[in-house]
Amino acid sequence: MLSYYFQGFTLGAAMILPLGPQNAFVMNQGIRRQYHLMVALLCALSDLVLICAGIFGGSALLSHSSWLLMLVTWGGVGFLLWYGWGALRAAMRRDINLLQTGVMKQGRLRIIISMLAVTWLNPHVYLDTFVVLGSLGGQLEMAPKRWFAIGTISASFLWFFSLALLAAWLAPKLCTVPAQRMINAAVGIIMIVIALRLAHDAARHLMPLFA
Repeated sequence: MLSYYFQGFTLGAAMILPLGPQNAFVMNQGIRRQYHLMVALLCALSDLVLICAGIFGGSALLSHSSWLLMLVTWGGVGFLLWYGWGALRAAMRRDINLLQTGVMKQGRLRIIISMLAVTWLNPHVYLDTFVVLGSLGGQLEMAPKRWFAIGTISASFLWFFSLALLAAWLAPKLCTVPAQRMINAAVGIIMIVIALRLAHDAARHLMPLFA
């Protein structure tokens, strides 16, 4: 059964490593040392729910509901544009004191809501967990399927906590004003680029419906 565990671990790591909105958010909170372990835990738990749903039958729901995917996609586009623009505004502020207090003012509830939106309004996470993992893990028998799911979930927990802790460890070097400007600019650009790609893909899929 360990072969199925490592198969799930390897596939999960391959899908989670590319820098996306979720990873950028965890890294940013780690650098700021603002509830970064809580954010890592919530991201990993969200992945646990999505992975189990995809492997144990949720892929059928997504494949039969294109409108549900469209709804999630456009919700994600709107949130990513809003979040990305906010990060770019923070990077472009001239008043250094405002920049620093803006970093400190984020409360726990706002961070949790932003993390949940970054995770659950990102259609890529449904494609990864429901389509890719669901099509591969869903074909296995129950016992191998469980080991496959545990391996994928292990990769998620290991990655998010490692990313949060590494970012917090590097925080003293990255909490200077120039570094914060660069980080906010990078996060803003990543969010907006991903939002535009999602919008482009969603618009392309909508064209046949109105043709």
